Amino acid sequence: MSLLPEPLRIPGYRYFWLARLMTTIAQMAMVIVIGWQVYDIARETMGIREAAFRLGLIGLVQFVPLFVLTPISGWTADRLDRRHIARAVVSLELFCAAILFAATYGGFISLPILFGVAALLGVARAFAGPALGALAPNLVPREILPQAIALSSAAWQTGAIAGPALGGILYDVTPRLPYGLSAALFALSVLCLFTIPPIPRTPLRPGSPFDQMADGLAYVRRNKLVLGAITLDLFAVLLGGVTAMLPVYARDILHVGPDGLGPLRAAPAAGATLTAILFSIRPLKTNVGVKMLAAVVVFGAATALFGLSHSFPLSLACLAVLGAADMFSVYIRQSLIQLHTPDEMRGRVAAVSTLAISASNELGETRSGFTAALLGPVAATVAGGIAAIAVTLLWAGLFPQLRRATTFELPDPAPEEADVVSSGV
Repeated sequence: MSLLPEPLRIPGYRYFWLARLMTTIAQMAMVIVIGWQVYDIARETMGIREAAFRLGLIGLVQFVPLFVLTPISGWTADRLDRRHIARAVVSLELFCAAILFAATYGGFISLPILFGVAALLGVARAFAGPALGALAPNLVPREILPQAIALSSAAWQTGAIAGPALGGILYDVTPRLPYGLSAALFALSVLCLFTIPPIPRTPLRPGSPFDQMADGLAYVRRNKLVLGAITLDLFAVLLGGVTAMLPVYARDILHVGPDGLGPLRAAPAAGATLTAILFSIRPLKTNVGVKMLAAVVVFGAATALFGLSHSFPLSLACLAVLGAADMFSVYIRQSLIQLHTPDEMRGRVAAVSTLAISASNELGETRSGFTAALLGPVAATVAGGIAAIAVTLLWAGLFPQLRRATTFELPDPAPEEADVVSSGV
């Protein structure tokens, strides 16, 4: 008997998992260097608060194309072969890595180049999220989908550990190396995606593209469990995210420099990876909604404590805890969303989810940068953690469906799902 988890015994999913792992390593190796270069270049002529503001702008530049393209990208993921879309967006990321490698190697790297590449990465993420999010459920049977989601999250989180660590180490050797590694990994990911065999697709209901795009938004609005899960992530991470402030903490608060930035960036992923591996072996079965809400409260508390810390070990511990709590929430949320969404809607619902995730991350970085410029980085981080806790308590009251979600099991089709489909929304 194979020792591999059941989803990884399926060749198509296995190639998907490998592509996701390598793509994430490549993305994170790039992201940590982009953030450091933006902050470092800005600090040559600016103070801490002004440079932190530039870090916030990087998030905004990535979010704007995703916001504009979300209706199109979701419809595209339901209309076209999701494998082709995934191959195209990873190829675009390969192109971005090549630009940054050339600019760094040639010594002409600058803020305009970094911001321009960040915008291209935003375009890639706009199409990657819906395509990859909707592709994974097509590769495994429904009954093992929660395990597949946990394994996919483990691949992402493992990449989020390895990527920053490799990026920081290679940057110390020479600044161009992280971008060279990213380009090579993106190329391997494209090859893996080409090995995934054709998969059956559920045809869209007749209608104009604009009506079909609107169908996805209408479904999310009608399905309160899906709406509550997506918006909880949006506001909790938007208010409580700390990623944008890590270069500030590494350089000016903890005084650990670029060598310490890698571990700081990897610590949340370390906690998240252990949690994802646990769920891939022992899936969660009971009281999933209440546990998800509790995990977001822990996330907010760990964020606030990190903001107050001036100890490098304590800061790493706080980041690991908030990463584990976030993964706990992500695992439950994504499982509920995927299981409560019909396949012909998955691309469009995934687009809405991707927009919310990106809004929470990129706009969260913008919020962090702007708030840090106004209040200072410590006050901004602590206030964000407290706000995330408040949002969770509010959402528990506004969306009782989240509290009432006890297991991942549901009738086929789900009651809300059947209502929406039969109504022609």
